[in-house]
Amino acid sequence: MSNVVFYNSYKLKKETSVSDFLQAKSNLTSQQVSKNKGWVSSTYLREGDLWADYSVWETMDDFKAFVTSARANPTDLAKKMYSFIDSTTSKSHIYTVERHITPSDAE
Repeated sequence: MSNVVFYNSYKLKKETSVSDFLQAKSNLTSQQVSKNKGWVSSTYLREGDLWADYSVWETMDDFKAFVTSARANPTDLAKKMYSFIDSTTSKSHIYTVERHITPSDAE
């Protein structure tokens, strides 16, 4: 079975405090996203003013159920986190992962 990776890249609004954004992102992940069926992990990265985050889900059905629920019922946590993001810079991609290869597999 394939895992699903949901990847986002974006820039923050100019007036955004990075520490406020990171706290909002952490709260959203720990209190809401991680509680959903099929969620495996999430992480975020930064290079200059470009941010990226991704979440891994067990199945496409789990991910779609999360997205459907999140769009239908946006929480205050989600609204807070997304209020920091410049939506004109956002790009999202969905990938499937068939098999994880460890370094020893590649030798």
